[in-house]
Amino acid sequence: MADMTSPRTSMPERDPRLRRRTFEEVSLGYTEEMAVAEANRCLQCKHAPCTAGCPVNVRIPEFIAKIAARDFEGAYQAITQTHGAPAITGRVCPQETQCEAKCVRGIKSEPVAIGRLERFAADWHMAQKPAFALPKLPANYTHVAVVGSGPAGLTCAHDLAQLGYAVTLFESFHTVGGVLVYGIPEFRLPKTIIRRAEADLRSLGVQIKTNTVVGRVVTLDELMEEGYRAIFLSTGAGLPKFMNISGEGLAGVYSANEYLTRVNLMHAWNPDYETPLIKSRSVAVVGGGNVAMDAARCAMRMGADEVHLIYRRSEAEMPARAEEVHHAKEEGIQFHFLSNPVAVTNNGSGHASGLTCVKMELGEADSSGRRTARTLEDSEFTLKVDTVIMALGTSPNPLIRMADPNLNVDRKGCIIVDEQTLHTSREGVYAGGDAVTGAATVILAMGAGKLAAQSIARALETQSD
Repeated sequence: MADMTSPRTSMPERDPRLRRRTFEEVSLGYTEEMAVAEANRCLQCKHAPCTAGCPVNVRIPEFIAKIAARDFEGAYQAITQTHGAPAITGRVCPQETQCEAKCVRGIKSEPVAIGRLERFAADWHMAQKPAFALPKLPANYTHVAVVGSGPAGLTCAHDLAQLGYAVTLFESFHTVGGVLVYGIPEFRLPKTIIRRAEADLRSLGVQIKTNTVVGRVVTLDELMEEGYRAIFLSTGAGLPKFMNISGEGLAGVYSANEYLTRVNLMHAWNPDYETPLIKSRSVAVVGGGNVAMDAARCAMRMGADEVHLIYRRSEAEMPARAEEVHHAKEEGIQFHFLSNPVAVTNNGSGHASGLTCVKMELGEADSSGRRTARTLEDSEFTLKVDTVIMALGTSPNPLIRMADPNLNVDRKGCIIVDEQTLHTSREGVYAGGDAVTGAATVILAMGAGKLAAQSIARALETQSD
């Protein structure tokens, strides 16, 4: 009988005293022996509740069984029957609230480390299979446009190309990856992995056009006139939100999107680049999600002496992954729970010099089940900081909807789609990922890309019958 209380296999990590000043990856991955040991903890449940907890239904027991049998390439192939980017999802997917939350082992002990095993299989494959096949021509020459190269766009382009369609991927930035390159830091997701995903797409025959803002450089009508039979919009949620408090317009106040884009995409961390970024001594990051953790940990690596994270609820309500919170604490980030900013103070020369906050307390749960936060009287305090980063969430990129009035959107600016097909209000145009849901997870966006590819292929096959 299996020991239900055996602990999961730990993953090696860089020493926090050293990594807080470097952008090298924090988690170092399993060795082969570690992966086999962890795979042997899997109970191979007949009904596989873990698979049901995965947004793209990875065949989890199957790939774990192959790792246990030391068939590491077979494990990779089993995963990629469902989605093509396990090196990405194995690093950034919130497995603890999805597949691992359903793991039977988690009832009495720690769940199987499904994400770590997925990462191991992907990393093993990349190390053993460095070469790519030569690009192949599409099988049916039916042209499809994918707009946006974040996780939804990458997945849709990959799946359509595998089905034989001639896919062109349009990206507004100079490089492929969307939020995977501008939003997620190198220490969580090395950019060599995104370059590998791009190379895989090219090997499948996908044409990639960067520096192309669809909605400005070219319209949806013009794409249709050029012969694209279907369009998938995966333009993400890149419009930042602010608090509208006094002093938000001062120098030294950033949105997390801007700050992370300068650090990650524009290489502000690299002294060989001349990306402008204020040299911060003391930084306050406002928010409690993964983006807030990324911004705070980047600020520490950019040389700040101290970094404060301000969150209006308690740690229990914090939406960030537990692993990211743990890493941030190890690296010296100072957390201020039940605190809420009310003003950014001015140093007299138009630059931020502090963040004034009030203390909060939690009240009764609202209709969503989340406890409300209310201000405590006479609880004001000010943190002396020279940089403030607002990590309060984002809304969908407005360029497409502004340029095309035929696309129906909701009051939040999210593109309205048929949930079963992801078809929009425009004939032949589909949408998915954060452009539809608002800011969500990488794996949910990948699931949308997968569904869109299936829907587009089904529609185009019907038209050709």
